[in-house]
Amino acid sequence: MKDVTFTNLTQFIKVRAARSERYIVAISGAPASGKSTLAADLVTWFGHSAAVLPMDGFHLHNDALIELGLFHRKGAPETFDAEGFVYLMRNLRQRNRVSFPTFDRETDRTIPAGGCIGVRTRIVLVEGNYLLLNIRPWSDLAEIFDLTVSLDVSRETLVHRLIMRWRDHGLSDLEARMRALGNDIKNADFMAKHSRMPDLVLRTEA
Repeated sequence: MKDVTFTNLTQFIKVRAARSERYIVAISGAPASGKSTLAADLVTWFGHSAAVLPMDGFHLHNDALIELGLFHRKGAPETFDAEGFVYLMRNLRQRNRVSFPTFDRETDRTIPAGGCIGVRTRIVLVEGNYLLLNIRPWSDLAEIFDLTVSLDVSRETLVHRLIMRWRDHGLSDLEARMRALGNDIKNADFMAKHSRMPDLVLRTEA
């Protein structure tokens, strides 16, 4: 495990991706740690040769979560189609073009085939909470990634960001705090306890 800056990370990926037809990078971190922002910044830096593949599209539908009694735990590892996600990740090696589902936070639902990794995409930036989880079937991802990067953000910053996220979705201060501390931080703690070590760590409070 090695600490890096954003500039270090871009150079690291650039050198190693040059040796591969398709280079797959895992960007892992707690909810609100900045995974999506980092992935978007990397795509801006690398241009059309890179694309983002979010794990969030593999959320189980709300109806399924209600039936399973897991709706209150939405966002926990067991509320994702982990096997489907692992299957798709393996296809990144075997196919030039891969479609994947995305997640719409405004409507709180998945969109089938909402995204696509194209033929010319050489760098795939996979972002999600549980990419380094050491529990099957998530642990099967270890053999797929060429590089694993983890975002390290203080607990205080995470709580603040999560509360602001829920407030932006229309919740009151109390409701936002209850959501952040009642589920999101629990998921973050579980991820931290059961994840394997990443190759690189990017520490930021920005």
